[in-house]
Amino acid sequence: MSETASQTSDALHDAVQAQARAARQAATALARASGQTRQAALLAVAAAIEANAADLVATNRLDVEAARARDLAPALVDRLELTPERINGMADGVRQVAMLDDPVGEISAVRQQPSGLRIGQMRVPLGVIGIIYESRPNVTADAAALCLKAGNATLLRGGSEAHNSNRAIGELIQTGLREAGLPAESVQLIETTDRAAVGAMLAQDDLIDVIIPRGGKGLIERVSRDTRIPVLKHLDGVCHVYIDADADLEMAERIAFDAKTYRYGICGAMETLLVHKGVAAEALPGLAARLATKDVELRGCARTCAILDNAIPATDADWAEEFLGPILAVRVVDDIDDAIEHISRWGSQHTDAIVSNNHHKIERFLREVDSASVMVNAPTCFADGFEYGLGAEIGISTGKLHARGPVGVQGLTTQKFVVYGDGQTRGA
Repeated sequence: MSETASQTSDALHDAVQAQARAARQAATALARASGQTRQAALLAVAAAIEANAADLVATNRLDVEAARARDLAPALVDRLELTPERINGMADGVRQVAMLDDPVGEISAVRQQPSGLRIGQMRVPLGVIGIIYESRPNVTADAAALCLKAGNATLLRGGSEAHNSNRAIGELIQTGLREAGLPAESVQLIETTDRAAVGAMLAQDDLIDVIIPRGGKGLIERVSRDTRIPVLKHLDGVCHVYIDADADLEMAERIAFDAKTYRYGICGAMETLLVHKGVAAEALPGLAARLATKDVELRGCARTCAILDNAIPATDADWAEEFLGPILAVRVVDDIDDAIEHISRWGSQHTDAIVSNNHHKIERFLREVDSASVMVNAPTCFADGFEYGLGAEIGISTGKLHARGPVGVQGLTTQKFVVYGDGQTRGA
């Protein structure tokens, strides 16, 4: 590395470290702030987003046009775009988070021990949360809202493709914070597009308590590898819908179609369809015809290709692929055991669904499919914090610690033991 490059790297590290220190100080102020104050800040943020919707659309258009000029995939451009409807949804999400019960300071599970001590657990903020994300600028508002509600300060590093949109949303968030009397440093964006900023952020293990990466597999693998900060993550959204022999096939077709085509770019989109051999010949042609109206390419096993002339042979790589586009892998399975085995081998423990009217099979699927969300007679695209009543989500965790599935306000807190005594001693 040249001397000039080294100086630039040092300056970037120092700048990010200064932001992280400011976030740490803001986290102390947030922990002291009342739930009413944090709620007022969020309501002010929602109002600011709505009032500036036209400006946000215009600013976002700069990012969208630049993405198209760079020939980014249509699914990525879709994730990037802010329409008036999406902006209203963003404001509604912030407002819904504001109206959630305040988790901070909640004491639960109080019990009295033989010693006379009363032991409970208090819910407290995590502290400073660093979020690294790509494409979707609405993550800026969602992440800030959830972290604020849970009493955390937030350091945000969005993708360069959404630079203008993220900065505009960040300014509106800080406007709402100031109106409520909270430090603007409670939510900060690392605005440089220099990729080295991610490394500088990952090095702040003494100032940042948790890192949450949202983006492609490469980003998440890099974050997990390059930091000592605990990481809340998911790598892939290889989601399945299994149509059982006892399914209502009309309902199954609607569910499978929606699971695939609602939005291709979301991690809850179905990527593989599994169909019981007893109903495949009846179920697949109608669904294939409907998917053809959306130009969805089908990649099928041998039995699928024997039923559908338009299916092309699938490879093993297709079963593990998160397509994030109009491509669907289809496999005919022998029974529910075969379906569960396929999901266990090829799935990503994100979201998987069964369509069936057989209670015994449903219960087996719920127990044996080891995914963050398991659904019955519903499309996988419902795997979303807003749909789960969380107000919004900071991400979907496919790990088993510290939170799993869509991570909302509760997942952004932890618990500490609180002990009440009245003079007890242990040995005196």
